Amino acid sequence: MQIRKIYLLRLIIQISCLIVIIIGQSSFAQSGLTIVREMQRYAEQSGADPSMKMIDLEHFIPGIKTDIRYATKNNFTGELIYTSAKAFARKPVAHALKAVQDSLSELGLGLLIFDAYRPYSATVKLFEIYPHPGFVADPAKGSRHNRGCAVDISLIQLKTGKELKMPTAFDDFSEKAHSKYMDLPAEAIKNRALLFGIMDHFGFDHLETEWWHFDFRGWEKFPLMDISFESLAVRD
Repeated sequence: MQIRKIYLLRLIIQISCLIVIIIGQSSFAQSGLTIVREMQRYAEQSGADPSMKMIDLEHFIPGIKTDIRYATKNNFTGELIYTSAKAFARKPVAHALKAVQDSLSELGLGLLIFDAYRPYSATVKLFEIYPHPGFVADPAKGSRHNRGCAVDISLIQLKTGKELKMPTAFDDFSEKAHSKYMDLPAEAIKNRALLFGIMDHFGFDHLETEWWHFDFRGWEKFPLMDISFESLAVRD
């Protein structure tokens, strides 16, 4: 009898959790977002408009370095968010980043990518773990990462692969990460200014609260997507 009660209790808990998940997903669906979830739909869009194509940045940009934190537990959640350590971006975004890398290479520098395209389901997971719109994208609106038009980056020395001194570490939620915060070492301010300047020149806007986050101008024309890295890698 006791075993049966325990079994029923577990069943009730499991059903309750399932209901919470379904309600949460429904609330995002009711927000009126259009999300590309099927490879066929993505193929149709990129076939009709080549700018919609998602590009593997590691394959496309020589010398670029990645450290995809959400594919590891070394991120602010302490959990695995991504299934693969991949960095994809829309075709014009990839070309702009290549131009950035080419220009930096003349200074002996290069890009370090922490994050690029983010499947919509990953945005949902991040928000479930840390539901604070000021720091994490609200799934009710979607993220520019979901559109393949945002990147989280830093600068490295090409010769050593070592990251330059920046105001904070990646995904620091303190005021020091804000783009106008000035109570910092001169070297960090100089490197941040260099990053902002070159990204602005090639068509990116920085986020006021995150020195590492950049949105490609014209991101509005690209739809939200929830297609896995693995599926994109096969097609790429």
